[in-house]
Amino acid sequence: MQWRLWMRTAFLGLLGLALAACAGGGSLGLPTVQPTVYPPPGFVHRVASSHVDLYWNCARPAPDELRLEGLAFNPWASQRIRFLEFELVGVDARERTVSEAKGEAGDFLLGTNQSTPFQLNLRPTGSEVRFDLFYQYRFNEGNDGRLFAGPPGGRPLLLAQAMKRFMARDVCSESQHRAR
Repeated sequence: MQWRLWMRTAFLGLLGLALAACAGGGSLGLPTVQPTVYPPPGFVHRVASSHVDLYWNCARPAPDELRLEGLAFNPWASQRIRFLEFELVGVDARERTVSEAKGEAGDFLLGTNQSTPFQLNLRPTGSEVRFDLFYQYRFNEGNDGRLFAGPPGGRPLLLAQAMKRFMARDVCSESQHRAR
């Protein structure tokens, strides 16, 4: 008898929880994540590496400030991008660095079909002729061509992730790295 009473109580509790979820739009009061449109509209510049796709805009909110705002995507890599970092460098006519700003992506992990924002604020010296963007991240290239169907053999599995570093030259140019 007590078993039946317990089962009825559990059933009614689950039914109440399901009805509450339906009444709340199916979210149980949790925030819902809106998917980001790919490619994102509104960005003027684009560059892609083998794992990351970057979109950005350059703006001058003040005469002594350059702001680079953008989104980083992992549109096709099945493994996560880790620790995505950026460096915006102002270069003078003699190819020397005269100003720089560093930053990192909003999220430290970037899974497949995910995006994360980034922003860099640079105080130019006035002698810059162009601005270059360096970006780097950690990425594990995969299984090294090994098959997983048999016993482990050959070289040992390395869990360290290689640092990938790339450069985009003249990122705020009106004619370079145009998004299409």
